[in-house]
Amino acid sequence: MGLLVPYDGSALSKAALIRAAQFDEILEEGVTTITVVPRNNVKYARERGWIGDDDAFDEETVLANLRETIDVIAPDVTTEFVVVGRGAPYGTIANRIRRYARNHDVSIVFIGSENAGRMVGSLSVGSAVSAGGGYDTMIVSQPVPSKVKKLEEALPSEELLEEEVADAT
Repeated sequence: MGLLVPYDGSALSKAALIRAAQFDEILEEGVTTITVVPRNNVKYARERGWIGDDDAFDEETVLANLRETIDVIAPDVTTEFVVVGRGAPYGTIANRIRRYARNHDVSIVFIGSENAGRMVGSLSVGSAVSAGGGYDTMIVSQPVPSKVKKLEEALPSEELLEEEVADAT
């Protein structure tokens, strides 16, 4: 069993990663992030802030930068990258996340990505991922500390957010 976080570097995916790390302090199942990256898709990468306006798409740099943002928040997680074709058809990202969850005996998927809207009904990857079955789905809709006292006691999210801001400067 394990906890899975679809990660795209957005504020909500970072909040989902924090929440998964908090749950892991209690459940001790291990956390994995998964990022699906369309190869050489400059527009997609720019929209997510993976590359600057004038930068070319460099897969190694994109993956290294994503891994760095993950490590700042939760250095002990496992990081998985799945690279798909540049023009991957609609639903490919959600399908890859679902497949990973099924194949790796995931117990909870923490969705906080900007794509979570498409996943849950008309939201994003959410509905498709949450429909995968075999695991629970937690939608993280606020990039703020959890109101669940026990989670905050286990791993204070404000400290993680402060570290991220300090490392970004």
